[in-house]
Amino acid sequence: MAITIYTNDDIRPGAIAGQRIAIIGYGSQGRAHAQNLKDSGQDVIAGVRHGGKGWRHATADGVPTAEPADAVRGADIIAILTPDMAQAEVYRDIIEPNAKPGAAILFAHGFSIIYGRITPRADMDVILVAPKGPGDLVRREYQRGRGVPSLFAIEQDATGKARDRAMGYARGNGGATGGLLETTFREETETDLFGEQAVLCGGAKELVMSGFNTLVEAGYQPEIAYFECMHELKLIVDLFYEGGITRMNEFISETAKWGSVKSGPRVITDETRARMKTILDEIQSGQFAREWIEENEAGKPRYDAWVQADSEQPIEQTGAKLRERMAWLHAPQAPAEAA
Repeated sequence: MAITIYTNDDIRPGAIAGQRIAIIGYGSQGRAHAQNLKDSGQDVIAGVRHGGKGWRHATADGVPTAEPADAVRGADIIAILTPDMAQAEVYRDIIEPNAKPGAAILFAHGFSIIYGRITPRADMDVILVAPKGPGDLVRREYQRGRGVPSLFAIEQDATGKARDRAMGYARGNGGATGGLLETTFREETETDLFGEQAVLCGGAKELVMSGFNTLVEAGYQPEIAYFECMHELKLIVDLFYEGGITRMNEFISETAKWGSVKSGPRVITDETRARMKTILDEIQSGQFAREWIEENEAGKPRYDAWVQADSEQPIEQTGAKLRERMAWLHAPQAPAEAA
């Protein structure tokens, strides 16, 4: 059965009219959500520490501020947009003791709910609105009148208003302009983690580094290897983004297409797919979440070492030198892009 893609016309006008929205966590997503919702005419307040980075940004953005607990006390919808590992403490110390009865707690990722980090009060609506893009893109696309496609989900409907709240929030953030799809907390969480690990971040990064190293070890110049294995990847991803594999095939050469269909399956083999399934199994069982929580509790020694090792890869050294000479990367942004 085809999934329904909701638009602004499918959302009840005034779905969250008169409801105050507290944004807790004024980072990439929080800043974008707050500005978009404010520009949509919603009553928004940023819960930030006075004098901190979030307070400075919110003040510059013209978003009203209050200390986090004070922002929560008066809010009908509380968007918790802090990093996953901080959310349990934020909920325990700030949200649970201060949220008024019948308030909604809104997430942009279901990690804390699915893996039991937070158990919201029974009187609270528990909803999710997850834009499918980083905060700066969410803001830029809103300003252009387009919006980033978003997911929404209802985990707990204590008031009978949870669906209106989620869809109204998504509309105010530009998500229904981009296209709004309904999901569940579990589906959003597990697919998001899998995509990050197996394809978008982990998989793509390892594929690029391995291709670069293969060429350099065979005696080719690092600069040429960089262009072939990393730089040109953006061109292909842009074609995927615009029209999928079909569009890529429309724009690459016949030789490239022959190489794609002949050699691609030799890179991503049955063994690779079996490893992807193992990664998904670890996400579904909670093993990944347990290990990530334990890593944080231990002070993140492996995390820090592995991230540092990535930054020291030969492709990073080569790329940094080449990008210094790419004038277009350093050109001033147009106003809509800079905002």
